[in-house]
Amino acid sequence: MGRRSAPMKAMAKIEIAYVKAYKDRHGRMRYYYRRKGLATVALPGEPGTAEFMAAYQMADARAPRPNAVIAAEKAASRIQPRSVTALILEYYRSAEFTQLAPSTRRAYRGQLDRFRTAHGDKGALSIQAHHLEAIFLAMAATPEAAVNLRKRLRRVFRLAVRLGWRQDNPVTETEVARKRDRGIKGWSEQEIAQFETHWKSGTRERLAFALCLYTGQRRSDVVTMGRQHVKDGRISVAQQKTSARLKIRLHTALSAEIAAYDAAHPTAKKHLTFVTTQAGSAFTVEGFGNWFRDACAAAGLKGKSPHGLRKSAGRRLAEAGCSEKQIAAILGHRSLSEVARYTREASQAHLADDAMARLEEAETRTGRV
Repeated sequence: MGRRSAPMKAMAKIEIAYVKAYKDRHGRMRYYYRRKGLATVALPGEPGTAEFMAAYQMADARAPRPNAVIAAEKAASRIQPRSVTALILEYYRSAEFTQLAPSTRRAYRGQLDRFRTAHGDKGALSIQAHHLEAIFLAMAATPEAAVNLRKRLRRVFRLAVRLGWRQDNPVTETEVARKRDRGIKGWSEQEIAQFETHWKSGTRERLAFALCLYTGQRRSDVVTMGRQHVKDGRISVAQQKTSARLKIRLHTALSAEIAAYDAAHPTAKKHLTFVTTQAGSAFTVEGFGNWFRDACAAAGLKGKSPHGLRKSAGRRLAEAGCSEKQIAAILGHRSLSEVARYTREASQAHLADDAMARLEEAETRTGRV
């Protein structure tokens, strides 16, 4: 009589924590809950079935829970149904929020978490426009913060309408006074010349400056730009914030700055990014911003930032007579109303001179003068 073959003991992991699967000698799969420090428990049925999951939950409940999990469960149990906190947490789970860029999600969370710390226990159904008006009025000293909070809450309460919690969006009935001269200012031509005078061609600072000014991109995109992205005289950009994909023709001044930097730094072409740290590694977005602000301060331009150069790029394009669609093709905005934010610093005198010249030309042509 031949020897009976040993049962197969090959083990395969499946996608449920602490569950192990074994094939017995009859070829049937057997499932067990196995966790260090706990007795092994046989789990009936197939994964996903009611009896399997019930047995799994009972087995898993024996394990000690980390303090962070306990704290989270206690916090969740204290959240009042349909409160402001509950609504904001629903918004965090929504596709609208989860599909935002990570940096945008962090910014939104910061604004909304501060709001729910102060007002999270209030009922999302009972909040009216005059309640929000009072909150915005109390933020009069920081009008930009009030404007941004209103934008975030408008999205949050729009979700409340979609969920059927409310029939209206109270935020749409509110108004926030905008600061006339708001946001980060663009660089003037005098400030641009001052930076270029201090930081000569061939320096990292001058190359970073040129990349910001002559591509019009955000610092989060500038830090990823490299020679591999340049083809046929254009640089390809995949914007981190909007996911927009752009191809921008290299400005002759930018091409000259890249050539000057490469000539001064023979090993520069080995790096994957144009601008690197002193150690030769790629910058983080925050690290680049801090380093560039230090470079501005060294040039006597304290308080200036890479984002200001993006606005200056928009201003220069506007002053050159580019249409809003042409400007959007460079800056990567999908909404033309957003383009207006970067072009409002366009020189009034330049535009007025051009308009008057057109008027005089038309009058001469028609014989009215």
